[in-house]
Amino acid sequence: MKHSFEISQIGIIHSPYKTKEECPVQGAFQLEGVGTVELYPEYEEGLDTIETFSHLMLFYIFDRAGKVELCRPTFLDDAPHGIFASRHPCRINSIGLSIVKLEKRDGNILEVGGIDILDNTPLVDIKPYVPIFDHVKNAKDGWVGDVTIRPKPPGRE
Repeated sequence: MKHSFEISQIGIIHSPYKTKEECPVQGAFQLEGVGTVELYPEYEEGLDTIETFSHLMLFYIFDRAGKVELCRPTFLDDAPHGIFASRHPCRINSIGLSIVKLEKRDGNILEVGGIDILDNTPLVDIKPYVPIFDHVKNAKDGWVGDVTIRPKPPGRE
């Protein structure tokens, strides 16, 4: 049985990347990329103590993604992979996730590093990155571990 859901925008993500071509494939490839997360003022109270975390998970909408294909080549590999085995932005529900470094908070504005999101992207949620919960030892990187066409990203700070 299929269900429909409604997700509300809670803010907007600003970055230096105006086009898909400018945007890094993953923030880990370009840690110096800095952006801001503007939470709508009515949600500012929800940021209480967020500055105690070094990294955040941003959930957003791929509002400029193209046609959804269930199996397609990716940015990292010319071979086709299933959409659920990739991080391609052309997804059935257009939901994106990025881990960014929290540099500072100023009211309802968060300055973040390692951003890999297009400018003016709709924000739908923020969660703190908690290493004890979010890091999985001995996790396998699937087909991505075999990719040699692009350099492996450096470890996150």
